[in-house]
Amino acid sequence: MSDWTFEGQPEALGDTVTLVEGGSFCLSRRDGDIVPGGALGVYHADTRLLSRWVLRVDGHPVEPVQTISTAPYQATFVGRGRPRPGAAESTLLVVRDRYVGGGLREDLLLRNMSQEPVGCVVAVHVAADLADLFEVKGERVHPAADVEIRPCESGLEVFSACRARGARVQVEPPGTPVEATPGLLCFSLVIPPRDEWRTTLVVNPIIEGVESAAWFPADHSVEHAGPARRLAAWTRDSPEVRSSNPGLVEIMRRSREDLGSLRLFDPGHPDEPPAIAAGAPWFMTLFGRDSLLTSWMALPLDQSLALGTLFRLARLQGVKVDPLSEEEPGKIMHEVRFGIQGDSPYRREAYYGSVDATPLFVMLLGELRQWGLHAKAVEELLPHADAALNWIDEYGGHDGFLWYRRKTDRGLANQGWKDSHDGVTFRDGTIARAPIALAEAQGYAYAAYLARAHLAHEREDDETERRCVHRAHELRQAFNERFWLPEHGYYAMGLDGEGRPIDGLGSNMGHCLWSGIIEEDRADQVAACLMSPEMFTGFGVRTLASSMGAYNPMSYHNGSVWPHDNAIVAAGLMRYGFVEESQRVATALLDAGRAFCGRLPELFCGFDRSEFAQPIPYPTSCSPQAWAAAAPIHLMRTLLRLDPWVPYGKLWLVPALPPGFGDLEIDNLPIAGGRVSVRVRDDGRTPVVSCLPEGIELHTEPRPPCSGVSDRTDGLAAS
Repeated sequence: MSDWTFEGQPEALGDTVTLVEGGSFCLSRRDGDIVPGGALGVYHADTRLLSRWVLRVDGHPVEPVQTISTAPYQATFVGRGRPRPGAAESTLLVVRDRYVGGGLREDLLLRNMSQEPVGCVVAVHVAADLADLFEVKGERVHPAADVEIRPCESGLEVFSACRARGARVQVEPPGTPVEATPGLLCFSLVIPPRDEWRTTLVVNPIIEGVESAAWFPADHSVEHAGPARRLAAWTRDSPEVRSSNPGLVEIMRRSREDLGSLRLFDPGHPDEPPAIAAGAPWFMTLFGRDSLLTSWMALPLDQSLALGTLFRLARLQGVKVDPLSEEEPGKIMHEVRFGIQGDSPYRREAYYGSVDATPLFVMLLGELRQWGLHAKAVEELLPHADAALNWIDEYGGHDGFLWYRRKTDRGLANQGWKDSHDGVTFRDGTIARAPIALAEAQGYAYAAYLARAHLAHEREDDETERRCVHRAHELRQAFNERFWLPEHGYYAMGLDGEGRPIDGLGSNMGHCLWSGIIEEDRADQVAACLMSPEMFTGFGVRTLASSMGAYNPMSYHNGSVWPHDNAIVAAGLMRYGFVEESQRVATALLDAGRAFCGRLPELFCGFDRSEFAQPIPYPTSCSPQAWAAAAPIHLMRTLLRLDPWVPYGKLWLVPALPPGFGDLEIDNLPIAGGRVSVRVRDDGRTPVVSCLPEGIELHTEPRPPCSGVSDRTDGLAAS
């Protein structure tokens, strides 16, 4: 991902602590301080509420000792003050318990470990620029000229009248002795021997002139706060993974936790399931492509994310033609924001510059139905799926393919998932120019037509079924004629505006395996290319082969390794029967996850494992990031060959765990409205499945490799 208002990537965050909850996040140093001049801050609604939050004791920084995090929204910063006069060692413990959500809550504790009273002055320095997130990300912050920080009752108030935004810093409990001056809260203390002092600071956002209520109120225990209760319920209701492979268990636990923290709840629709944000720190909002792929990959964990994402995107689906936002009737948006500054083409609205979100919307609806989604929800969303397919035919389609080209110079030049300005290149490194028909976008469109055909088949809508199957067949045939490069033995990354194949060798064709658009008799060559030394690093498949002119293992899209990309590649290889190759990709990525302490980042550098024994981080990679967090879940589904087709009363479960993977147990797996338990032995014997919903037949024999348009149709109209 990259925003469309500037080229390049944001600054490296370095040794930064990131806390997230819904659409809020906080970036701080390891000691808990937020200092001006970079990306650190407290953010909500795409606005940096605080750009400085610095603790001083007697005018000195607190020496950091340890940082402890027990939840994605919480961190405890443990430190100590300077030694007291005449003492060799510090006797003053300083603890900052921080909770992020809506704004911020920070519980301060100073404990006197000595045998005499301690007199000290505790100061919290506060500043705010109320910068838009895009300004911060692009390192072009222009603070509002009218930002005021003024004392108010029991604290400070930050506000900009021109932006109608700000924050209130409240000292709790009310009546706590504090001296408030612009930008400073001072506490003059005397702490008795072996005693302690406590206070709480609560930062509430002011958006459109209205102050939000605290998500972590000071007068309530943290475990009863809304974010804590939601995360506890998410953990309780999610599948539990047990294995003799402890690294796997930790990766799956971290994925579940991160996805829980990135959920987006719509206050305007409190009864609706949550959607999913793309990731911290720069993408804490609803995306089209990212949220759709994340919720697809998270289906074995929770299907409500997919349903909530579909409903939210359906409400934002295009209804008119607007070149500035690139909105068109039926088109699914790329990204929605709530900031007020910068050069973005929408400002508090949705931007639609994505070619793949629209077919992915239809794909996800079809896939969710296969997991047992209630027919009523399908009925509500089906008109939106039809509008999406109509957009492909009337607006995105040309010459039988799905194309993109930005509508103005303010939009994204590249509108697939590799959306950096140089993300689509020829073999010699030349940047492809729009209009462009991406290979993976054709695969998504193909799968979208088949998904709609299945939904029509279930409703006995023969006309729609035949039309969609026919359209899928035409697209598949044309794709295999125009995109195949026989001289290279792989598929082109895309077609350019002159119809020339963009002959760069990239991971794009792995997505085409996943969607099933590739002819079976060419799949072995595709698999060989993906697993070749120029593509496979030992920790994953590169976005671009090392033999290409634009290759750079430290680039964003031209040689790096993306976990979500690899999870899709592994699924595509497995779909076409390349079991060992799929296992290699999965185990390589899980190895990388262990090296990153259980949390896969957005991406990492594409150096070969033979050169560096550990994966090399990409400095500006988002973490936690939604589709990276969902990637291990999708890998697990791939290795289990788990494929529910509830409308047809079938469930395929044919484990293909790599040798030495370990025994695996999964409880509480949601399928068809029920909860299934699965036991798989490391020796590869037939899995044990219990609590299978009534009317579902379990298949434990390997399915034949992908067979094109007729694949998994079970009576679908012949092409």
